[in-house]
Amino acid sequence: MSPAVTVLSIRITDDAEPALRLDGLLDEPATALTHVDLVGARLRLSGPVHTDGTAFHATIPLLASKWGGHVLPPPSGDYAVHFRMADAAVPGIRITQPSTPAQLHPSLFAAHLTTTLDSATVTFAAPLTAEETGADAQARLEADYRTANPEPINAVFFESFYGQNASCNPLAIDRELARVRPDVARYWSVADASVDVPPGAIPIVDGSAEWWRVRGAARLLVVNDWLRKRFRPRRFQTVLQTWHGTPLKRIALTRPGIRPRAAVATVLERKRWDILLSQNPYSTGIFRTAYAYFAAPWEEGYPRNDVLVHDDSAVLRSKLGISDTATVVLYAPTWRDDDPTRVDQLDVAAFSRELGPDYVVLIRGHSRSLRGGSDVHADNVIDVTTYPDASELFLVSDMLVTDYSSVMFDYSVTGKPIYFFTPDLDRYRNQMRGFYFDLLAASPGPVAQSAAELTALITNPGDTAANYAERYSAWQKKFNPKDDGGAASRVVARLLARGVLD
Repeated sequence: MSPAVTVLSIRITDDAEPALRLDGLLDEPATALTHVDLVGARLRLSGPVHTDGTAFHATIPLLASKWGGHVLPPPSGDYAVHFRMADAAVPGIRITQPSTPAQLHPSLFAAHLTTTLDSATVTFAAPLTAEETGADAQARLEADYRTANPEPINAVFFESFYGQNASCNPLAIDRELARVRPDVARYWSVADASVDVPPGAIPIVDGSAEWWRVRGAARLLVVNDWLRKRFRPRRFQTVLQTWHGTPLKRIALTRPGIRPRAAVATVLERKRWDILLSQNPYSTGIFRTAYAYFAAPWEEGYPRNDVLVHDDSAVLRSKLGISDTATVVLYAPTWRDDDPTRVDQLDVAAFSRELGPDYVVLIRGHSRSLRGGSDVHADNVIDVTTYPDASELFLVSDMLVTDYSSVMFDYSVTGKPIYFFTPDLDRYRNQMRGFYFDLLAASPGPVAQSAAELTALITNPGDTAANYAERYSAWQKKFNPKDDGGAASRVVARLLARGVLD
């Protein structure tokens, strides 16, 4: 039996708004081919099929807006070409187009096509030039960076979660700097051109010549994770390490079984930080031990939580397509060291069915699961792992379900209910990471060991809020004493008073 679809040509158009163009033949004019999709782990792009007798063509735009942001190219990764028919699966595909080498679309992406007899995959990568791509090119750029003595520029270099998004404490500080010092250039390190940056900010792709230049010349660097081994501090530079959460689980030098090499790397990394931001006195004590940090951290609360005090959720619900009457459950688990790409520890599809049609479940994976995992697709479930600002999800939701994630310390700013789903508590606590305190004794909400128990607690809350009111209040006093909506302004004021910028 001959294939229903023969693809003769697959190419990416070379214009300001590139698209994937497919041309081919149908086995007969009546073949009901309707759409061609480009399917990645966390993004699906689609284009309609147009026919003329047995000939067909399809165009898939490669620039799209997600979550109401700017129109941007796809995140780096592999995207499979899928064909759709109106009422049935496509019975057979034949592809005659050979694989093609990487093609650079400046400032957007590099892409190459890989084909077999019956499949096609487009691989997108960061838009680096030939002089920037590969180990040898990066070694040359790094050598130039290390030996250069650049003139300082009155600018800030921001990076959040290794450039995977523009979020967290750096984003809140960016907003405040843009307000009080609009004259200062704000550069954001991004993994690729799919990362949306704040208005007025300038994206610079990790590894590009411009990225190396700005990283070496900016007066202020604001990051929320490690700078990595390629960083060389200049005397005129100040590094503000905001970090990204109050810890329950053990980190850095206090992790169980840490190896000498990792311990040395931790201490070397800590030496690069001029200022360390702490959310609360508890975190300050942890950071001193975990990073052998002997200076006084800035205890100012977390800038990323300012929006929890100031902003309204109505617009955000509309952006996510959630009705005003739905009860929204935010499920935000942490990552597992032995299975970092797995996000869904709960089976949110089944969980959503048990909750019923009046509930919407948002699933939010940890930043370490952002690139490797894949979205969950189910009724009344929205996978918001790629949503850039987790704080806005706190505003949208009516309650939080988590396990051991530091979101528990930020969400309590809202005063909304918090539930803990911890079926692997003993293993995670005793074998994998270890805790700094007894979660069961201190939790500001109930702890469930099974999905059925969790569902019952949420749908029949009874006196849960009253029973945990005292614990919740004690939790807020311990972990949120300065999460009052003014953290970003205090941090920026201290930076400017310190003279880190001209």
